[in-house]
Amino acid sequence: MNKLILFLLFTWFSGFAQKEATNEMSYNEFLGFVKKYHPLVKSANLRNSEAQANLMQARGGFDPKIEVDYSKKQFKDKEYYSILNSSFKIPTWYGIDLKASFDNADGIYLNPQNTLPNQGLYALGINVPLGQGLIINQRMADLRKAKIQMQWSESERKLQAILVLHDASVAYFNWKKNYEEFQLYQNYLVNAKTRFKAIQTLIQQGDKPAIDSIEAGIVVNNRLLSLEDSTLKLTKSKLELSNFLWLENNIPLELSDAMVPVSKLELSIQETLKTNELLQQEFTIDTHPKINALQNKIAILEIDRKLKSNLILPKIDIGYSYLSEKSALDSSRFQDYKIGLNFYFPLFLRKERGGLNLAKYKVQDAKWTLDIEKVQLSNKIISQKTEIQSLKNQIKITIDLVKANETMLQSEERLFFLGESALFIINTRENNLVSAQLARIAIENRFYMSNSELFKIIANPD
Repeated sequence: MNKLILFLLFTWFSGFAQKEATNEMSYNEFLGFVKKYHPLVKSANLRNSEAQANLMQARGGFDPKIEVDYSKKQFKDKEYYSILNSSFKIPTWYGIDLKASFDNADGIYLNPQNTLPNQGLYALGINVPLGQGLIINQRMADLRKAKIQMQWSESERKLQAILVLHDASVAYFNWKKNYEEFQLYQNYLVNAKTRFKAIQTLIQQGDKPAIDSIEAGIVVNNRLLSLEDSTLKLTKSKLELSNFLWLENNIPLELSDAMVPVSKLELSIQETLKTNELLQQEFTIDTHPKINALQNKIAILEIDRKLKSNLILPKIDIGYSYLSEKSALDSSRFQDYKIGLNFYFPLFLRKERGGLNLAKYKVQDAKWTLDIEKVQLSNKIISQKTEIQSLKNQIKITIDLVKANETMLQSEERLFFLGESALFIINTRENNLVSAQLARIAIENRFYMSNSELFKIIANPD
């Protein structure tokens, strides 16, 4: 009988021996795959390229331009007219345009105002806006906004990438939690089956009542049910994790059944996410990507406000062109010229004043959003740091609870085989132990999630 008891005890607790994981996929390795190959992270990196393309497009507003306009009419062997207008224009920063042109015209039915010298007419001129467009104009505003967009795009890239990394982290933590629960239920199922066989042997020997066999069988079925449910959860969490596993050329990966999560994640997670540095020192929110993005948004809205304010001024464009024939290019006859004046000013300015007011409201709204975001970020960081520290303490408590429940269960088992306890009490002790171990797994998972949430708040994926 003593040999049987020793055999049962050895078999019972050997089920808890953890197999050495030879195919562990570390959290750091997993995040490395996501950062390097996940399509959404690559998409986030495209934001900088898009901003550079926008900047190039905005600079195109200052590109020199060549224009050629040629028209000719020939009818019944008669050349009605042949008109050539060609120009080379250089836009400058302050809305001033420099222009050089050559015009030539010929024909028997030529409009008198198009009559030019036989060798054509050269012109060198300048166009100056004296009201709207001198201090700021659309092409100046576009270029300024494109430069700010370069900084904004970097902030947006970080914010988009951090969301992907956070979601990937949550998937990894859920996989780890479900794997540990699966292992737990698997071990306790082995123990329940072993106990069931032992009880049947003791019943056959007349040492235990037959009712104990029914109770032991109920425990086996409960463990089977829990294991089946945890298997389903583990399968689903594996598939969820596989959504974040990719290789080069956008080739998706599927998590192998042989792969297991790292066993001691609490030792490395804060170093991987760099949350240990934040817990030891203060974090400056002025460099936060979300704050920088809002500041850049305000800067762009300010440019729009200045542009709307400029539209209240009258539109006065004056142009002057020096005219000369080819034979008289060096004669400096400044009395040969062409001058133009364009004036435009709406009397009530309702459209312009309405647009300016809307621009001001947008700036003010963005500033209020920035103030709120600063306060919320600061409070979120403080709250998350407090939660992480609390969860550390809770993990220590649950570890002590698990050890205490293990001791109680082992003690009750010895009493049971000595005939001084009942199977019901053993099952109660084991259920308490299972609950304590599940609580430890759940709190550890919350600890991982909390660090990942702080990582998300900091928004520094690099």
